[in-house]
Amino acid sequence: MINSERKVITSIFEAMKDAVYIIDDDFNVEYMNDEMMENYGQGVGQKCHKIFYGRNSACEKCLKNEVFDGKTVHWEHHDNKLNKTFDITDFPLKNPDGSISKVSIFRDITKRIMSEERLKVTEEDYKRLFEHVGAGVYVSSKEGEFLDANQALLDMLGYESKEEFFKIDIVKDLYLRPKDRRKFQGMIERDGRVIDYEVEFKRKDGKTIPVLLTSHVRYDRDGNVLGYEGINIDQTQRKKMEKELKEAHDFLNKIIQSSPNAIIAADMEGKIILFNRGAEEILGYKAKDVIWNMNVTDIYPKGIAREVMKLMRSTKYGGRGILNSYPMVQVRQDGEVLDGNLSAAIIYDSHGKEIFTVGIFVDLIERLAMERKLRDTQEQLLQSEKLAAMGRLTSQVAHELNNPLYGIMNTLELLKTEVSPQSKRRKILDMALSETVRLTDLLRKMLSFSRPDEEERQVTDINTILDEILLLVGKQLQENSIRISSSFDEIPGMVFASRNQLRQVFLNMIANAKDAMPDGGTLTINTMNDEGKVCIEITDTGIGIKKKNINKIFDTFFTTKDNIKDVGLGLSVCYGFIKDHEGDIDVSSKWGQGTTFNIILPKYIEESK
Repeated sequence: MINSERKVITSIFEAMKDAVYIIDDDFNVEYMNDEMMENYGQGVGQKCHKIFYGRNSACEKCLKNEVFDGKTVHWEHHDNKLNKTFDITDFPLKNPDGSISKVSIFRDITKRIMSEERLKVTEEDYKRLFEHVGAGVYVSSKEGEFLDANQALLDMLGYESKEEFFKIDIVKDLYLRPKDRRKFQGMIERDGRVIDYEVEFKRKDGKTIPVLLTSHVRYDRDGNVLGYEGINIDQTQRKKMEKELKEAHDFLNKIIQSSPNAIIAADMEGKIILFNRGAEEILGYKAKDVIWNMNVTDIYPKGIAREVMKLMRSTKYGGRGILNSYPMVQVRQDGEVLDGNLSAAIIYDSHGKEIFTVGIFVDLIERLAMERKLRDTQEQLLQSEKLAAMGRLTSQVAHELNNPLYGIMNTLELLKTEVSPQSKRRKILDMALSETVRLTDLLRKMLSFSRPDEEERQVTDINTILDEILLLVGKQLQENSIRISSSFDEIPGMVFASRNQLRQVFLNMIANAKDAMPDGGTLTINTMNDEGKVCIEITDTGIGIKKKNINKIFDTFFTTKDNIKDVGLGLSVCYGFIKDHEGDIDVSSKWGQGTTFNIILPKYIEESK
């Protein structure tokens, strides 16, 4: 029977938020407060091990005996059925009749345990993040000593261990410029943090690295600054990429600005955003007055800009967004009219949206003048060939006339010996002989005219002459759909020759090749160095030469052309020039497949001059 003292104790237990139960020395439950019954149900009079564990016998680890021996025991227990963790206190309770009971107080510490576990996980995660993050993480004192650092920071700065790293002085040994440290401290203590502060750190080996520093202040309980903690990000790769990007941008800008052609770019509204120096020189405007201040419609002739956009959006003129060639008459700022050619393109973003247009205008005045000069040169060459042929013909005729004339002169001289000087017939003979002498003198002058002194020979680079000629005839060949393919030996060797005669040879060969490819084709010119000789190979993909004509092409006046201008002197003149230079010309051809001329000249050697 519970006396008044027992009632007081149980009243206290009822008021507690902890679960409480009491058992006797035979495991019988004498008392359970409401909290205990809420967890395990009404169990007074039952065995404790039956209520809590569903067992019919006492637990192996039961602490009852220790308590009944007078000890107070603290232990933790997790009830899987309730999914709760309890902090249990067992202590003996002496009854008025002298018997002992065991009081067990169950304090629910589930939330605390869960918080501790979460905190433990958080700490482990923080530690794992601290150690394994790719950026350098640190904790330092206000005075300039490192208190903690991760491996990434040690690797970044070239230190092998934390012990070694913690010995350095941040101001002297880390910052390249100590004033950057003072500036950092001023900012972080004023604002409580610093974000993306660029500084240069010194590595252990003395090299410097750019670093992006983000930090915040560590305070004590009284708000005093203890130190700083934050992240250091190595900017070496970013700086390198920025440098490479800038160099690439500068290189492209130099290419654009150095172009002799006018390069103009605009946005899709027509506002000019790029105007290179070539555009300034050709069109007469200044870039500073044009960029973002003028529209392409202000530069191009009326209606041209719209027409160009229409052509670029078509696929017929080079593909989508491209205009390969558009003849255009341009007007300079001063009103001068320019004859030129425009190539243009649309620039798209990654989604295929039109964002810019760019156009390249080529002033053709010099090229047209060069083409006129080429035509004049070709006409002069043709005339020279005709004159040369006429000279050779005259030379042959004069040579043939000399023999009978000398016979006549000898006959007249013989007749003079048989006629008296006082005879009237003697005077007639003197007159005939005088006229004959005058005729032979005239023939001698004609021979001299047909064999003029050639240009003085000099040391000459074959590659240079061919480069000049290809530059001269390139446009004309392109207009005739003829593609030029050239491969020049870097050191073909020098020749001792008349530059003008070699030019005539190469121009004539190229002109013949062009005529042999009326529907277009490929002209291939190669130079080679071959054991004391310089070889020039000229190949076309034209109609070729018939086998019956292959041995006649160097004959004077031989031609297969119907044009009255072609009198068959070109190749014979070329052959004569090359032979005169102690060289040779070989020809190989297949009808319908093309022709190859191989010009061979002796290489110049200093002693040979």
